[in-house]
Formats: sequence, structure tokens, C-alpha cells
Amino acid sequence: MDAIMPTYGRYDLAFERGEGAYVFTADGDRYLDCGAGIAVNALGHGHPALVSALQEQAGKLWHTSNLYQVPGQQKLADRLTALTFADTVFFTNSGAEACECAIKTARKYMSATGQPERYRLITVEGAFHGRTLATIAAGGQEKHLAGFGPKVDGFDQVPVDDLEAIKNAITDETAGVMIEPIQGEGGIRPFKPDYLRGLRKLCDDNGLLLIFDEVQTGVGRTGTLFAYEQTGIAPDIMAVAKGIGGGFPMGACLATQDAAQGMTAGSHGSTFGGNPLAMAVGNAVLDVVTAPGFLTQVKETARTLRQQLGAVIDSHPTVYKGLRGEGLMIGIECAALNADVVAALLDEKVLAVGAGENVVRLLPPLTIGEAEVSEAIAALDRAATTLESKSE
Repeated sequence: MDAIMPTYGRYDLAFERGEGAYVFTADGDRYLDCGAGIAVNALGHGHPALVSALQEQAGKLWHTSNLYQVPGQQKLADRLTALTFADTVFFTNSGAEACECAIKTARKYMSATGQPERYRLITVEGAFHGRTLATIAAGGQEKHLAGFGPKVDGFDQVPVDDLEAIKNAITDETAGVMIEPIQGEGGIRPFKPDYLRGLRKLCDDNGLLLIFDEVQTGVGRTGTLFAYEQTGIAPDIMAVAKGIGGGFPMGACLATQDAAQGMTAGSHGSTFGGNPLAMAVGNAVLDVVTAPGFLTQVKETARTLRQQLGAVIDSHPTVYKGLRGEGLMIGIECAALNADVVAALLDEKVLAVGAGENVVRLLPPLTIGEAEVSEAIAALDRAATTLESKSE
């Protein structure tokens, strides 16, 4: 067995450095990164503001633990609460941890309000909330659950886009509903605003908490700072990660004061969560993403990319068949096998990511420019032509 536990099916490819929307191998081969580390490198590679923030903080202090005040935490929490529905934030190291915190917050709320029997969460088929024992149970996908013993209790799955099924799943033990506004791993499946507004009403009518998993959709990915802003409603609890660290491992669980009332001293913790390095980078990411005009540019770039993608898809109906998603969270529905499309793009030196429902994800840096968009489109066209020739 390799010294690295063989839990990943990796490509035989390694990168030495990155610059903007590109990554480079040790031999100098350049690849256009339209995966962004699975929506993580929101500002691309080597962004000067992030590099500067990390280098400056690295020369001062790396870690003290949460036994003491961490000024960067207070600054970032103040900014996130000012920009969102939330009143309070718990910082984590990953999306799975942010989702775990969201689950615990919902359960603790019910306990704190005299309803400890209400601990179950309703989730949706095709969901992905992380790889911990609780979050794979929340996601409910057999491929993630297999071999890990009994499924953690407390999660009830319902079909996609079925409000009536959610209504029927509510029992005296239900604490809330947990959902991604757009499923990422599940195949870039957006939930319509009317559906999400219906969820909000169901939760309000039944005294439940609404949890949004914005680990992949957040921090500008869909054209607004968070995807919930496009729905006309807000959740009670929200899990965030990936783009918020711009490549540095960090996440956050945001909540209203009411929803978080049970999260008192000693109820939850993290040794590394909210460390000074992560907070310096997180604040730098927020500086860039909230700067005037940044999100407008993301929307314009997304519109251009989607328009050009439409033409390529129409030109290659035996390879591509549709488009879904929002902003720069784009899913290409494939007629060919999505794994073959990803491999063909790799041959064209473009990185993309597969997803459920035979979809290829394009999750480029939010800073991608017109030249890179044109390069991606040309590569998608050539990749399709190659696949067509192989099938003849």
C-alpha cells in the first residue's frame, strides 16, 4: 500500500505553482483551472492580496487556540454578520465541520427550548454535506455510507423538489430542514426560489429551523455573496467554507441569535478553527469579493461564458446536451460519459470536475477574464470533436 492512504482516484498529474486562473507542472505545462480546487480558489492562484495577508500574519502569530481572544475572528465575524442574516459565527477548518456545527446548533436549539426529542433533520436526495459520519448520513448516498457501519441516526431523506414529501416527513421529532440552494456534488441542481420559499414557510409553520449548506454556493460563486440572497428568504443557520478561505482551509457556521441560543460556553469547540492565519486570509478574501463592482463583474463573466457555452453545446449534441447552474457555478449536462469529457478536457489542458447526473462542473476562479473564457470555450469545442471522432 502507498504511504498515502489510497482513498482518492487521482490523475497522474501534479502542479508546482499557480498564477491567476492557471496552474503549472514542474515541466512548465500550463493548465487552465476551471475547477478551482472544487470551488475553493475563488480568487485564483497567487492572488496578491491573499499572499500578502498570509505572509504578514505568518510573521506575527500562527496559533494560540480559542482559550484566548483572536482579534481576526472578531473582525471577520463582525463583517459576516453585517453582510448576512446572521448574528453570530463559529469558525471551522472545513465545510464538513461547518455542516457538523450547523447540525449540532439545530439540535441544541431544540434542547435549549425544552424540546430535546426534536433532533431529526430532513434532507434531500442527491445532497452532499461532507464526509464525517454525521454528514454522510445527512447526504444519504450509499456510495459514501457503505462500509462505515450503522448510519448515524437523525436524518430523513425525501425526493428532490417535493415540498409535499417534506411536509409529510415532518414528525414530532423533526428539528429542521437542511439543504444546498444548488446541489454541487449532486450535479449542479438548483432549487427554484419558490421551492426554497416554500421550505421557509413550512419551517415557520412547524417551528423548525431552516439550514442552508452554502459551502459550494457561497462567497460570490453564484453572483451574489451568498445564494440565499437570490431567493427572497434567509435560513436560520448556514454552513460556509471553500471560497471563504480562497484556498486556505477554513469554514464557518452562521446563525441567528435565536437559532444559536443553545451554543453556550463548552457546547462546541475546535482547536484550529478560527486561527490567526485563516482569519487573515478570510478577511482578505472578503475585502476583494465585497469591493465595489466585483460581484457585478462575476455576473457579467458568467453571462458571457454561459452564452458561449450554449453555442458549443448546440454544436455537439452527441457530447453535450444542456446547461444548468447559476453564476460561475456551471454544470454541463453530458450525452457522452462525463468522465470521458473531463479526460478530454484534461488532454486540452483544462481542469474540470465531474458531478452526479452525468454532469461536468465548471467552477473557475471568480476572477477569470475574457481571454480565459475564450480559451475554455475553444477547449470544450475541441474536446467534443475528439470524442465525436472516437465514437465514429
